[in-house]
Amino acid sequence: MVKEKPQQESVSPLTGKQYVIPETIDDKTGIDNFIALHPGKKVVVVQGLGFVGSVMSLVVANALTEEYAVIGIDLPTPFSYWKIQSINEGAFPVIADDPKIGLFYKKAREKKNLYATCDAYAYSKADIVIVDINLDVKKQSNGSGHLEDYSVDLGPFKKAITSIGSCCKPDVLVLVETTVPPGTSQKIVKPVLEECLQKRGLPTDQLKVGHSYERVMPGPKYVDSIQNFYRVFSGTDEASANATEKFLRTVISTDEYPLTRLGNTQATEMAKVLENSYRAMNIAFMVEWSRFAEEAGVNIYEVVNAIRMRPTHKNLMLPGLGVGGYCLTKDPLLASWARMNLFGSEEPLQQSEMGVHINDQMPLFAFQYLQSQYEGSLKGKKVLLLGVSYLNDVGDTRFTPVQGIYEQLLAAGCDITLHDPHIVFWEEKELRLNTDLNELLQQSYDLVIITTGHKDYRNNPLLINKLLDRSASFIYDTIGILTNDEIKALKTKHIVKVIGRGDL
Repeated sequence: MVKEKPQQESVSPLTGKQYVIPETIDDKTGIDNFIALHPGKKVVVVQGLGFVGSVMSLVVANALTEEYAVIGIDLPTPFSYWKIQSINEGAFPVIADDPKIGLFYKKAREKKNLYATCDAYAYSKADIVIVDINLDVKKQSNGSGHLEDYSVDLGPFKKAITSIGSCCKPDVLVLVETTVPPGTSQKIVKPVLEECLQKRGLPTDQLKVGHSYERVMPGPKYVDSIQNFYRVFSGTDEASANATEKFLRTVISTDEYPLTRLGNTQATEMAKVLENSYRAMNIAFMVEWSRFAEEAGVNIYEVVNAIRMRPTHKNLMLPGLGVGGYCLTKDPLLASWARMNLFGSEEPLQQSEMGVHINDQMPLFAFQYLQSQYEGSLKGKKVLLLGVSYLNDVGDTRFTPVQGIYEQLLAAGCDITLHDPHIVFWEEKELRLNTDLNELLQQSYDLVIITTGHKDYRNNPLLINKLLDRSASFIYDTIGILTNDEIKALKTKHIVKVIGRGDL
């Protein structure tokens, strides 16, 4: 299958290595040779090699009760092509604080049962296709971070499903893991696949469509959040649900983490966006209480920890720089959009939408608090931002709230240096980073802002000592990782402020 593509480059944000994207994509021989190495094995194609799909491909390649030939597929774009090349070259495209990633990748390399490609020909060989692609929400902001409106563009998602239907076997199982608006599997995925099969003169009664949303948590338990965690699943019909269950039982430790089967795909799709809407609203709730604590001279962290002693309130959130990643920033909006556009309601999910509105402004709130505490102008000040990833101990910059405060500082005229131990190249901003913290700390800064909770910054005496060796500066902890002892030590030389700590 040949596709004409303009020549572009793809840069690995982990290593900085550059790859030239070929003008034509034809990997039929590579795919056929890979499958020939695994006669009799079912072929699983994972569509999307992002933070979910890439690790899902590892888990399936190391399935518990069955041996699969696994093909990861993504688009030949600057954001994705490097991942395909890295997997095949022996370098997994995700760095996280989970040793199982390296172990699972090593085992897959030894078994030679993991291959990556960008040729849709792979779908023609698939017994199972797992959909792990983006489904984006486009937000319209008023310029200050306040969400004015939003839209859900299903075009790219439908195009991805069409690429499956244009090549797949008529009896394929298409398992959607992507977070989608409730109603998507039944009202969009299945009809698109059926239409493609009909155009190819193939039957549609053997097609199976299931939904089982991922609960992936990048970090120290990355792999376990897939393989050793509870799963909810369903199908568009009983045969689809049964096929989905059969497959999941081969890759998930279901004896310890039993599967939960819901009545239809609308239910599982709703379960995912409800989970994340609840968490997003919990975070938004803490925003105004953080501001209140700052005004009242209160340490909100000790208040929350005292409340958490009550078992019913253990999930009360702590303050922070903002919400990032691919789920909490949009999932409440997907749910509200589905209610109005797929089920005909005239009423949005108002509280869920408001949670997103508030969370989107958190980086602005953090910047405004800095402005209120910093004496003088920020123009020309040297700033060191510690952390670019939205989540500690992984190199994930998707919708990172660090971008918000970075842009505010840039607009204020600051001279900004960025550090993140897991990121060499910040894709969204097209910026290269120095990952050597010791080298960066040889310099002096007017402001040092902690923006991500990497372990490199937590309980790190070397970092504290290096800061104490520097000239007096303003240290701003936006996520509350500095301990009271560290704050006390730093305050002997520096000004220290922490979001939600009005007692400092």
